[in-house]
Amino acid sequence: MKKLINKPEDVVKQSLAGVAAAHSDLVVVKYDPNIVVRADAPVKGKVGVISGGGSGHEPMHGGFVGMGMLDAACPGDVFTSPTPDQMEAATKAVNGGAGVLHIVKNYTGDVMNFEMAAELCQAEGIEVASVVIDDDVAVQDSLYTAGRRGVGTTVLAEKICGAAAESGAGLKAVADLCRKVNANGRSMGMALTSCTVPAAGKPTFAIGDDEMEIGIGIHGEPGRQRMALKSAHEIAVMMAEAVLADLPFKSGDRAIAMVNGMGGTPLIELYLVYNELEQICKGKGVTIARRLVGNYITSLEMAGCSITMVKADDELLKLWDAPVHTPALRWGV
Repeated sequence: MKKLINKPEDVVKQSLAGVAAAHSDLVVVKYDPNIVVRADAPVKGKVGVISGGGSGHEPMHGGFVGMGMLDAACPGDVFTSPTPDQMEAATKAVNGGAGVLHIVKNYTGDVMNFEMAAELCQAEGIEVASVVIDDDVAVQDSLYTAGRRGVGTTVLAEKICGAAAESGAGLKAVADLCRKVNANGRSMGMALTSCTVPAAGKPTFAIGDDEMEIGIGIHGEPGRQRMALKSAHEIAVMMAEAVLADLPFKSGDRAIAMVNGMGGTPLIELYLVYNELEQICKGKGVTIARRLVGNYITSLEMAGCSITMVKADDELLKLWDAPVHTPALRWGV
């Protein structure tokens, strides 16, 4: 294992210290329990928006804390769900009196722990709404889930819901908007290599030099199929067809698209895949109205990518375009 670390057990806390040092104008990092909080939180009268999950997926979620997106994030250990006390602390830290939305990826530990935290906070008089993201079309059930996994649509939901909360929308409206994004979002990923969890010290799974896996999860969970390596065009067609057919998207639809790197794929390849996706969508009459290309929800150093498509109307596009200023996402400011 070759990694830029000191001790495996210190990776998360020391990385969080780096986030705090690099972005002290945007976020505050608190420890024991570990949470990343917007620097000006709580914002009085504003709905708080929080999310969380295992570390190793950076910039998700801590990189998306700031104006116009998340108010706080709960980073668990690498590929491990945060604890209820992290989620409770984050909820209390961002409670400005208008309630708090929990955006939860559909992994069993995340769902269970966010539910426990919500109950604890509600018992203390904080209004909490929770929305589970389950957008992965690859498999119905996985090692960590009952039902579909929550993946790339999470990032788009955090941006859109964060904008709504920033504009003064109430808790029910922000939660309903999150459900709308999830209902209209679909994702699928693929991997060329495994990744190595620091504490494990060895690759999560074995894959041949001439193989790839379609539909893999962000923790290295098995996907739909292990197969011989294909061209970028063939890979994009397989993923895009699965994503577009599932909703389904139809001619005349507009979409927000994300071609996301898993951590070990260079941008030259991600833009190549995006171009393939653009051509596929044009051929089906689907307009990509907004897009992201880059590393937004990673799997340590895994080589691979994912495609996320959210069917977008004027409301979603307006909220997408609203100003955002976080360590990992910034425009309009």
